[in-house]
Amino acid sequence: MKPTLVMLIAVGLLASVAHAADKKKEAAKPAKSAAAATTLEPRAVDLLKASSATLAAAKSMSFTAVVSYESPSLLGPALVYTTKTDVLMQRPDELRAITSGDGPASEFYYDGKTMTAFEPKSNLAATAKAPATIEATLAAAYKDAAIYFPWTDVVVADPWADIAKDLKLAFYIGQSEIVGGTKTDMVAYANDLVFVQAWIGADDKLPRRLRAVYANDPSRLRHEMDLSDWKLDVAVPDGAFASKQAASAKPIPFARPDPVAPPGIKPPPSTAPTTSAPSKKN
Repeated sequence: MKPTLVMLIAVGLLASVAHAADKKKEAAKPAKSAAAATTLEPRAVDLLKASSATLAAAKSMSFTAVVSYESPSLLGPALVYTTKTDVLMQRPDELRAITSGDGPASEFYYDGKTMTAFEPKSNLAATAKAPATIEATLAAAYKDAAIYFPWTDVVVADPWADIAKDLKLAFYIGQSEIVGGTKTDMVAYANDLVFVQAWIGADDKLPRRLRAVYANDPSRLRHEMDLSDWKLDVAVPDGAFASKQAASAKPIPFARPDPVAPPGIKPPPSTAPTTSAPSKKN
């Protein structure tokens, strides 16, 4: 069997968070939540706008994202998995993400022309032509290969635009002096699909922690991301957005890790089952 990109992006985070993203898109009837009533508190909106403006103004940046996400166990209570990603980006068209954690290490490079996903342990790399911007490339990586990063909204050109879309709820919670080792303002915001609590630096307006729960997840699993080691307008060395090891690795297709039927087994019909004959679940 030919290797597929599933070997390359086997980090549990990508599968879990991408699944949550799929649920956001595919849910035809979102579950009712506190976001059903539109309530936008000015203080919370101002903090979100200030944080977004700080991020958008940076020509380059580096930070570390530690993500903890829950996954159901056979016994019922959720298990927690964690990944750590060191991110370096330069607007508008360069990005590097080096990920380690509870799963195979992986690397992602975008140099303005191509994007490459690389798994060092297996020495496998998938490369494809890429769009002209970071946000368009991240969207293409998810669409074409199911590669998703939960810190995507931090590096897009206009973070506030992503938050403001369909925003139904935003309110100020208070201050914390624990998270991120600094004073932060806590806000919560939501639409019909996701509820987020954010810790934003009181002085520098940089996000220090984001915690999300998806409305259509019956288990209410939590996804939490801590952001640290912020450096804005950082000097970027030459060659930072490419890898010689990835360039010499064994090439594999840049494709979604969709299941492949074993030899001799026919795939299921592509048409949806009728209401009179519901499909069976294993």
